[in-house]
Amino acid sequence: MSIFLSIFFAFLAICLLLHLHTYNSNKLSSDNLAYHTLQRTYLGGYLLAVAGDWLQGPHLYTLYNSYNFSKHQIELLFVVGFSSALIFGTAIGTFADKLGRKFNCILYGIFYTICCITKHYNNFFVLAVGCILGGVSTCILFSAFESWLIHDFNRQNIDKSLLGNIFSTSVLCNSIVAILMGLVAQLSVDAFGYTTPFEIAACLFFLMIVYITWNWKENYGSQETSVCLSLGNAFQLIKSDYKVLCLGMIQSLFEGSMYVFVLEWTPSLNYAKDFLVIKEPLPYGLIFSIFMLCVMIGSYIFKILSQKMPVESFMRYVLIVSAVSLMVPLAFRHHLFILFAAFLVFEVCVGIFWPSISTLRGKYLKDDTRATVMNIFRIPLNLIVVTILLSNLSHDVIFISCSGSLILSSIFQHFLFNLCQENLDSSPSLNKQQTI
Repeated sequence: MSIFLSIFFAFLAICLLLHLHTYNSNKLSSDNLAYHTLQRTYLGGYLLAVAGDWLQGPHLYTLYNSYNFSKHQIELLFVVGFSSALIFGTAIGTFADKLGRKFNCILYGIFYTICCITKHYNNFFVLAVGCILGGVSTCILFSAFESWLIHDFNRQNIDKSLLGNIFSTSVLCNSIVAILMGLVAQLSVDAFGYTTPFEIAACLFFLMIVYITWNWKENYGSQETSVCLSLGNAFQLIKSDYKVLCLGMIQSLFEGSMYVFVLEWTPSLNYAKDFLVIKEPLPYGLIFSIFMLCVMIGSYIFKILSQKMPVESFMRYVLIVSAVSLMVPLAFRHHLFILFAAFLVFEVCVGIFWPSISTLRGKYLKDDTRATVMNIFRIPLNLIVVTILLSNLSHDVIFISCSGSLILSSIFQHFLFNLCQENLDSSPSLNKQQTI
């Protein structure tokens, strides 16, 4: 549909305008050599890692379907992946803190490469092993890379206000990589078949391993502490520090809703299209690209907002807006473009959320158990996704659950803001601007 192409170019223009605005407002960091060096070093490894991850997504379901697996078998393979992350996640985080974040990131490349190799076999159990390794790899991607960055950032004593800029830039670059890898995946499938994106991903993981090996320095959390004691310390931190507990609930509730949205946006738009008796198929690849542009816009908005007020403050409103956007399908299920507009708003909120939650984790989590705590936070969200996949819930129940979870996350965000305010009130030496 031509309207989607027009929307794509309109959002691309908005991204360019926001880029010019934030570029001019961020010149203060241009002379910080350590900041720019660390950012380039981190993004070189991180973007290769996410590029391999993005390549696999668009045609994974189609690949399984081409092997003549039933819908139930395909759903079971996805459940195996999320269950693997649920079961092994906390242990992986502890190993990252104890054995080294760089080492863990290299393991990510090895595990995911093996996962890609299994996709060549039309065998359910071989593919299930690949899904287990994929689930473990996902845990590493969402904990070890960020933990390595924050440790090195603190070690070099870089201005703490610049940490959010790195995360915002990584979200921006991640979105660009997602769009490009979607195109590469489609072209490679058209030319050589469904397994080709996984072969390209394996090559990218090899390049990532080489890059990280040569360019990253190893850093650790608590090396002397045993795995069990490290887990105990992580749980004790969550219990004793209400700010960390709030942070964990915000992350779990938002990301759980986000992953459910990833599973539901396609059937929701398809249902609205069929209701309008539109025979032409929706351009899902183009829609995905528009979603990624919205995430990019969100990352730019984060840069603007974070210069004017604390993350703890503006995230309260972002979470409320995201909750309202996922209430729209309850009232306007049959209205295609109202639904689409609501989903675009939600994706902008996702773009604000990612650098915000990373900045807050850098602020409140202790370095010795950082990766462990981050993976503990992922337990509830994996439970949410597994429950959705195993249950035959109705459309309305799913979106009520998502919007309810987002409202709860905004309440926890408000608690975190109040706790932050109490600390600021008791520390008059802190900059008064932080109390906005």
